[in-house]
Amino acid sequence: MWDKILSLSNIRRLYGAFFFVLFIVLVAITDFRHMKGYEINLFLKIDPLIALSTLLSSWTLYKGLALSLVVIIPTLFIGRFFCSWVCPFGVLNQWVSRILLRTKAAEDYRMNTYRRLYNLKYYILSGLLGLAVLGPLQVGLFDPISLFTRTASTVLMPSALPGLYPKRFIYHGAVLLGLLFLAILFANRFIQRFWCRVLCPLGALLGLLSRFSLFRIWRDVQRCTDCMKCLRDCHGGCDPHRQIRYHECHLCMNCIDDCPEGAIHFGLQRENSSLQAPVEVNRRRLIETAVLGLALFPVLRGTVSASTRSMPSVIRPPGSIREKDFLRRCIKCGECMRVCPTNGIQPALLEAGFEGLWTPILHNRVGYCEFECVLCGHVCPTGAIRPLSVEEKTGRGEFKSPVKIGTAFYDRGRCLPWAMQIECIVCEEVCPTSPKAIWFEVVEVKTRDGRTKPLKRPHLDPKICIGCGICEYRCPVQDRPAIRVSSIGETRSKLNQMLLTGGEVRKF
Repeated sequence: MWDKILSLSNIRRLYGAFFFVLFIVLVAITDFRHMKGYEINLFLKIDPLIALSTLLSSWTLYKGLALSLVVIIPTLFIGRFFCSWVCPFGVLNQWVSRILLRTKAAEDYRMNTYRRLYNLKYYILSGLLGLAVLGPLQVGLFDPISLFTRTASTVLMPSALPGLYPKRFIYHGAVLLGLLFLAILFANRFIQRFWCRVLCPLGALLGLLSRFSLFRIWRDVQRCTDCMKCLRDCHGGCDPHRQIRYHECHLCMNCIDDCPEGAIHFGLQRENSSLQAPVEVNRRRLIETAVLGLALFPVLRGTVSASTRSMPSVIRPPGSIREKDFLRRCIKCGECMRVCPTNGIQPALLEAGFEGLWTPILHNRVGYCEFECVLCGHVCPTGAIRPLSVEEKTGRGEFKSPVKIGTAFYDRGRCLPWAMQIECIVCEEVCPTSPKAIWFEVVEVKTRDGRTKPLKRPHLDPKICIGCGICEYRCPVQDRPAIRVSSIGETRSKLNQMLLTGGEVRKF
């Protein structure tokens, strides 16, 4: 009895459940004030695909991503263990598969036989890495940890556990993200662990790394009676009853427990061990996919986007690096959106172009940038948003000027004091800078009945404004506010300025 309880497959189930719960707990944490020393983005930092792709796109390895070695090194020795033992998205797909696929044994055998369709993930990996070499980083669209983190942060947690948040958090495009996530899970109705077997580029990378593994699953050809029971609960569809495909094996260990003859073992190759099948991808197609990824670069650079032209609505979080470098590093994980206390950081749709899909931008009618908040830079796993101190962001101490993310402008046709002679001082009251960027001009205005009265008309000093957006957020004029923030004047760009001095030439 104890042998069954302590079997490798049961230990794997415990590990998978533990890491899934750990992931959910880390995503559910909303009070980040005392989180120094705790890795709330741990799963993103141990992701080898994120480390490799950011290395190719920016030619730098962000220090936190060195943690990916804790996955890479064991994979080189024991194979693709991450998918069934650690990956929270893989664990979720396995659970959903068990719920949706209530089939007979004969159907399980057919379902878990290897298919050439499983090679698709290698072509996706090749295309994403080919594109990353030239700069645009689109790995976050398919990376399972980024995808699950983004969806959990912007869709699952705000809707399932709204009590964790100080206000009702809402996100642009949440319906689209939710539908894509549900579609991925529902695909398990047709192929068990559909995402892991067919689409996952991280699984493809780990499968290629497992080529060098010393310890693997092996089948004893003399003991095997071809009963195919090992195939029924196989997670990877790796054909353990034939020549085991090591690159598809998730090390779920189910085949070892299910084999009645004890013909399957994990470890070194033995005298009667069967041969193992190599990766059967078409090298020409693999190269063609990588070239296609490279060919997408001029297409992306030939369209109007935030990387080719400064966009007034693309206001990046404070600490964001230059736009082209930002797109080389941002993996669209949604960590910065999750920690924003005002809900101001939102996933972009097409405001920044296709390259910027689901990257973070500020929507000031949803929330604003808190003056002394610097959380977003401290949770970014790739350095797309560099960590700031409160002193640097606010321009205190040794720092001569604060970090600007944009500049506010008045629409006098909608401003109550300017257009309708109605008293309103909200924008000046909430302005956090010292001295305030908003000041009043007191004028005598004539009313409709011929009387005169003093009225405060607001003006803005662009040299002091930091573009935090609280004035736009608090503006009492509904729908389109009377004061709006544009990205112009942002600290991170020398060209996205209202006035260029010193003979600078505007280039994009």
